[in-house]
Amino acid sequence: MTKRAIYPGSFDPITNGHLDVVNRAASIFDEVVVAVSRSADKNPTFSLEDRVEMVKLAVSGVKNARVLPFETLLVRFAKELNVRILVRGLRAVSDFEYELQMGYANESLDPEIETIYLMPTLKYAFISASAVRSILRHEGRINHLVPLNVAEYIEKKGVKC
Repeated sequence: MTKRAIYPGSFDPITNGHLDVVNRAASIFDEVVVAVSRSADKNPTFSLEDRVEMVKLAVSGVKNARVLPFETLLVRFAKELNVRILVRGLRAVSDFEYELQMGYANESLDPEIETIYLMPTLKYAFISASAVRSILRHEGRINHLVPLNVAEYIEKKGVKC
């Protein structure tokens, strides 16, 4: 039986911390679906298409990861893919409160859904996509916060990295 998991997020943009969680999940599961949410309510900086492309670039070296966009309830998307395990990253206590609520909400919608939480390596624990976006807005350098090929993609879009 193949063990599959979904690692969902808006990935606006994907960071080294996200990639670290993908790599950790890929070492545990046979397949990791990195699910990029439309997240219209979050008013993302990058389009869904750009975020999917950046995630594909970032995980290109992870042979058992694939990238899919989604715009439905996560538990519905998981059911469509016949996946019962969700992976979420935790950086700090503040993440835990939010993620715990989301985990319980997902379980209330589908009791077969399990959520596991992975912490990124300490050197990536401070990185958040919102911090990266803020640095970009102020024309700061992000090469050390996102995968190099993602920084290059963002630069090709006309944003200095």
